[in-house]
Amino acid sequence: MKEITAFIKPNRVQKTIKALSDAGFKSMTVSQGEGTGAFKAKGTSPSLNFYVTDSPVIKLELVCQNEEAKNTIDIIIENGKTPTPGDGIIYISNVDDAFQIKTGKSIKQAWK
Repeated sequence: MKEITAFIKPNRVQKTIKALSDAGFKSMTVSQGEGTGAFKAKGTSPSLNFYVTDSPVIKLELVCQNEEAKNTIDIIIENGKTPTPGDGIIYISNVDDAFQIKTGKSIKQAWK
């Protein structure tokens, strides 16, 4: 399994989530945050909450089968991309297994 973690612009999150959902990815986590990416847009200023950050971001996380990872990444890129720099980044991590809290059962075994 793969964990996909994407940091995207807030104005692209609804489109990206809808595209992922339409492709069958129903379970994901979405968090609001602020970042300090390499790209500095004109007119950016430090956050009111953190003096070192200057860019609002949305962190989108989901876990998928290995063979679904490429499609997931393609969907995020297609729907998260804008004409301006600083669109974000996607990280891919291996997931050895996952367990449902309610049952204690392995999700990996259920997916086989």
